[in-house]
Amino acid sequence: MGQRKEAFGKLYLIPTTLGENEPLEVLPISIKRVIEGTDHYIVENEKTARRFIKKISPRKSQPSLVMEVLNKYTEAESLPVFLEPCLQGHDIGVLSEAGCPGIADPGGEIVKLAHEKGIQVIPLVGPSSIFLALMASGLNGQNFTFNGYLPIDSVERKKAIKLMEKTSKNEQRSQLFIETPYRNDKLLTELLRTLRPDTLLCVAADITLASEYIKTMAVSEWIKDTPDLHKRPTIFILQG
Repeated sequence: MGQRKEAFGKLYLIPTTLGENEPLEVLPISIKRVIEGTDHYIVENEKTARRFIKKISPRKSQPSLVMEVLNKYTEAESLPVFLEPCLQGHDIGVLSEAGCPGIADPGGEIVKLAHEKGIQVIPLVGPSSIFLALMASGLNGQNFTFNGYLPIDSVERKKAIKLMEKTSKNEQRSQLFIETPYRNDKLLTELLRTLRPDTLLCVAADITLASEYIKTMAVSEWIKDTPDLHKRPTIFILQG
């Protein structure tokens, strides 16, 4: 068994950019080296993955790339097949649409399966909007929760906001969450209507891009100065 594991390929978790900036402005050279040596990929979107790889390694042969698509529509039964190249000794790269695979991303399921099969998983350094926002917020980075998307139903969403605020105040825990970019402005309006005036709120949009906007203020101050967040990838953080 030990000899067989040595023959396995590795599963590389390859971060991508958070927007249309040049990849090597925000990614280390180690990612270029891994991509140049890898032909098998599990990706969230094939078209954007190929474009990203071409930017990183323009001379790499695109026809030689083998890609499997992993998104919210992928059947769980397909996942073992995606890892077959690793079992045959080939390395596989996992690419998210933006940021780090496995964080607010469907890649976590393939990573879990890789561990079950004894495949070595190697995370590479790169930008995560969640962690960059928390770093820049000035809010509690030692005790925090990422809540993902809030409920769509307005009544349930208001309950979720109040619960996050209460938990944050009682436990001194930062609460992070996101929204579909075209609903950002509506969510910000609801936050300002629902939260206490003294609750701190960080809004972090377009992280690492030229249009980057990161600001933390009390809700009472946000009411006086609300940014336009429409279609801008945004992380929200509150702390009661």
